[in-house]
Amino acid sequence: MNAPAVATSQTQPSALRDPQDLADSLFRTRRQTHCLAAPLGVEDQAAQANEDASPTKWHLAHTTWFFETFVLQPFLPGYRTFDPRFNYCFNSYYEAQGPRQPRAMRGLLTRPTCFEVRDYRAHVDEALHAVFAGAFAKDEEVLKRIEIGVHHEQQHQELLLTDILSLFAQNPLRPAYREGGPLRARHEAEPLHFIQFEGGRRDVGHAGEGFAFDNEGPRHDVLLRPFKLADRLVNNAEWAAFMSDGGYRAPALWLADGWARVARDGWRAPLYWEERDGQWLEMTLWGLKTIDAAAPVCCVSYFEANAYARWAGKRLPTEFEWEFAAGGLAVAGNMLGADNLAPRPSPPGSGLRQMFGDVWEWTQSAYAPYPGYRPADGALGEYNGKFMCGQHVLRGASCATPDAHARRTYRNFFYPHQRWQFCGLRLADEA
Repeated sequence: MNAPAVATSQTQPSALRDPQDLADSLFRTRRQTHCLAAPLGVEDQAAQANEDASPTKWHLAHTTWFFETFVLQPFLPGYRTFDPRFNYCFNSYYEAQGPRQPRAMRGLLTRPTCFEVRDYRAHVDEALHAVFAGAFAKDEEVLKRIEIGVHHEQQHQELLLTDILSLFAQNPLRPAYREGGPLRARHEAEPLHFIQFEGGRRDVGHAGEGFAFDNEGPRHDVLLRPFKLADRLVNNAEWAAFMSDGGYRAPALWLADGWARVARDGWRAPLYWEERDGQWLEMTLWGLKTIDAAAPVCCVSYFEANAYARWAGKRLPTEFEWEFAAGGLAVAGNMLGADNLAPRPSPPGSGLRQMFGDVWEWTQSAYAPYPGYRPADGALGEYNGKFMCGQHVLRGASCATPDAHARRTYRNFFYPHQRWQFCGLRLADEA
């Protein structure tokens, strides 16, 4: 999901490819994006928090550009492009689509205005309705591209929220995206327990039913050694103990590049933690709040997650250990549909919890192609394959992930220093 311009789908025809079901999903997703942007003023929507983030207005326009570029222009006869100049403004990474506004300078796009972007979305939505009203509603290639576009826009819904949090966290007023506050735990966090899993030869990767991005396949077998996985995510109280024990001051715990980041950027806590009068607070989408000790730690980099695991005498799981352990579990949890907009403490109980939702979980696995992976030809095949270098895989989902977007084989990926996303960790160990 690292600035997900979108990859090709490797689906077989699925239930979602039913034209009416797909149309419902498409326009429901498009409305949801509007709802997520609704609390923001025009100034909020135009600003760019950092070089990794994008303005809200850009997310709204880029997801619209996708449908215009890859569905309407090539397939809808007589379609009138809203503004040919938008291809430069809102193309993300597609070299085949020509030059584009540099990512780090998207915040300079004061024009088109938010109102023009709204008109752009309405123009494209009207044309998408025409697609479903015409003969192309049964064209498998058209439906495939629309389905990819739906999942692409869902990715950007999560990015929209994480990017606005990054922006508001840098505002001295510490504004809230939403007023009030998330529900807090009414129980103490249960002690962390480890669940053992047998090793063996296991099949991993997408099995071909339903939607998946191309980096989730081909399905293949891996050899797993027996391992143990923590039953819940690492929480804020446990992270505070790491800090109190000098975790950010102990170079022996850190990878060399991670320690260089600590020294260069002055890391001493997770990204949005602030110490005031001896108390740690956390910037959230609900504004600046007292830290919930039982909630999962959030907005930490791979470097930090790896250092914590070393401090705890454990390690991070591999992505295949995580996927195997998640087998048979319902893809459900504290995601966008729960409307908490913040990680929640683990519910009481036994067995694996929080595997989906709350925070994306760092794994120790490098983001690399599966055996037999080949990126597709053309612009739609550009994205995933060319970024398979220098990044790490995260699994699960977060409190900002649309519920319909999560699945067991999903491979999110970020560079090891990045921490503005809802990223946390679960510990693993040898059996």
